[in-house]
Amino acid sequence: MPPISVVIVNYNGCHLLKECLDSLKEQTFADFETIFVDNASSDGSVEFVEAAYPEVKILKNKKNLGYGGGNNAGIKASRGRYLVLLNNDTKVDPHWLEQLVGTAEKETQTGMCASKILNYYKPEVIDNTGLLMYKDGIARGRGRLEKDIGQYNSEEEVFFPSGCAGLYKREMLDEIGLLDEDFFLYVEDVDIGLRGRLAGWRCVYVPGAVVYHKYSATTEPYSPLKAYLVERNRIWVVIKCFPLRMVLLSFFYTLLRYFFQGYGALTGKGASGRLMKSHSALGAVAILGRAYLAAVKGFGKTMQKRRGIMSARKVSKREFSAWFSRFGISAREVSLKE
Repeated sequence: MPPISVVIVNYNGCHLLKECLDSLKEQTFADFETIFVDNASSDGSVEFVEAAYPEVKILKNKKNLGYGGGNNAGIKASRGRYLVLLNNDTKVDPHWLEQLVGTAEKETQTGMCASKILNYYKPEVIDNTGLLMYKDGIARGRGRLEKDIGQYNSEEEVFFPSGCAGLYKREMLDEIGLLDEDFFLYVEDVDIGLRGRLAGWRCVYVPGAVVYHKYSATTEPYSPLKAYLVERNRIWVVIKCFPLRMVLLSFFYTLLRYFFQGYGALTGKGASGRLMKSHSALGAVAILGRAYLAAVKGFGKTMQKRRGIMSARKVSKREFSAWFSRFGISAREVSLKE
């Protein structure tokens, strides 16, 4: 049994694969398997991997299962004690896996590890060093777009890893379940990270596990589809994982976020400002309406999931609330920073 299984989900990303897979071949930690999950690509991705990387295990999905469904297929076909989910638009440092597994093995309650993710095109700029979260379920990368001057060079506990390059212990996944496939794209890392934390597992940031990320190389960074999916999925996260009191309070925090996002739309700041450069205010309202309708449509199923999560919860409501003092983010920051 290899200690690590690296799962890479791909959809028409053939142009990204060589650099990603070549960097895995250069790892100093050699005891791992690579599972390439293709979500029905039409650009020759599968044929390229079959010809150039015969050591890679390939799964061919008949349709696009999204991030959650694709990764779940890879996890189910894997054999490792640790699962590492890696985006195809990345290049990893040769010591990446060695650093991750070294930290994961230190403490039995470490269920997740976060990489140090840098901007591929500007490696002196941070993409994220784990995730922070606002009180209505919206997350943002810790240190995102800051210049890397060593301020995140200490191994420390963080909330949970980014789905771009996160390690998850199989023992934890056996306990809490896999990614939520109903999300399709975006926020799955927040959901599974919170479920892991609720079950009593920790996440540790590993500064020596460096990844270079071509941000949103496979999807549009400020598209209506992304805005819709993020808004719908963060509502489901709140319903599934938040204590009832914080579920109710989340409506107030969402209104506060909308206020700052409205300001961002007018001033060109943050994701809303970027979105407004190519879409109207009426279109933005329509996106929110669609997201809320879809969230309500899935309410019954989401409540069923909540009951299972809460019945297995090992942390108190007070501990959950305290996480936002350590790993929280303000409405201003989540709205006005990209």
